[in-house]
Amino acid sequence: MPYLELSLRCTEAEQPRYENALDDVGALSVTLLDADADTGNERAILEPGVGETPLWKSLVLTALFDADADALTLLAALEAFDPGLDWTQAGFRKVEDEDWERAWLDQFKPMRFGARTFIVPWNHEVPEEAGDDAAIVRLDPGLAFGSGTHPTTALCLRWLDTLAGEGLLQDQRVLDFGCGSGILALAALKLGAAHATGVDNDPQALLASADNAQRNGVDAHFHVYLPDDEPAATYPVVVANILASALDALADVLAARVAAGGRIALSGILKGQEDELLARYAPWFDALSATQEGDWMRIDGIRR
Repeated sequence: MPYLELSLRCTEAEQPRYENALDDVGALSVTLLDADADTGNERAILEPGVGETPLWKSLVLTALFDADADALTLLAALEAFDPGLDWTQAGFRKVEDEDWERAWLDQFKPMRFGARTFIVPWNHEVPEEAGDDAAIVRLDPGLAFGSGTHPTTALCLRWLDTLAGEGLLQDQRVLDFGCGSGILALAALKLGAAHATGVDNDPQALLASADNAQRNGVDAHFHVYLPDDEPAATYPVVVANILASALDALADVLAARVAAGGRIALSGILKGQEDELLARYAPWFDALSATQEGDWMRIDGIRR
């Protein structure tokens, strides 16, 4: 069914008041977007920590209402709820209902990472270039972060593919910390790992990971946990695709998860943040190096 959409620009400081007012007058949903996304000055926000809601300085806020809602009546109610806010810039339009997740998936194409790894959405055929030894991950990202399209994920997929080529993944146990859709754990299993553990603080991510594991026929070898429920263990291979601030805060935790001689890959790091993290992980890891793709970095090393 169609909806009435309200949109306006606001600042990060104003956003809570605008959203509170919209909720009060019955908004069905409220979406926040970076107002500078089309200027080249956008700031990336990926997976915040628990209790964190990082936002851009300037936002475009959109809210959906029932199609039969009256725009003037809504504006009057909003001004009455919070007369201190400027509602004169609000714009309205009718929008048709759409399965936004499925529409995005229609644009998601098969991708290759390294020598053997292919990420293939459910609605596509396996590429002809995939050989008999290809590691095919059939993915429906669902609502969780991680489709392979972002450089942070691509950097980790290529690292896993390289490990497999060196024989360092075969029959190993892998920890995917911040697993999102489960894409990295699934790739590791398809590349020869014996078992994978996924950890994420978002229950939706755990659902998406478990579903993707089942669809790929590896659910018996993949278990997912919230951070507080994760069993204490060490792993020969650990990958953490989160954010630099979380990688810094969790350095002790992640270092303790890597077995002696094991490998770690850290991603979600913007160019310029790598030096501090290289120093942060130096007490535990040898052969630390940083690899760049676009504005993003991956750090990997070997547990001392």
